[in-house]
Amino acid sequence: MKKTYKIEVDCANCANKMEEAAKKTAGVKDAVVNFMTLKMKVEFEEGAEPADVMPEVLKSCKKVEDDCEIYF
Repeated sequence: MKKTYKIEVDCANCANKMEEAAKKTAGVKDAVVNFMTLKMKVEFEEGAEPADVMPEVLKSCKKVEDDCEIYF
């Protein structure tokens, strides 16, 4: 399953680091952060529940940039 989320991120470098952090989160198969559109596309692993995984993705991203937001 793939979903797209609106994000707030300050710079392209931070967006890239957030993408890498999201990819390492359990339940995430792949993630792409587009700084220009302020969107994060997440592909979830089989059987993963987006409502359970996305708070963990947000925690991982906040380690990169503590004032980032993901709207899910």
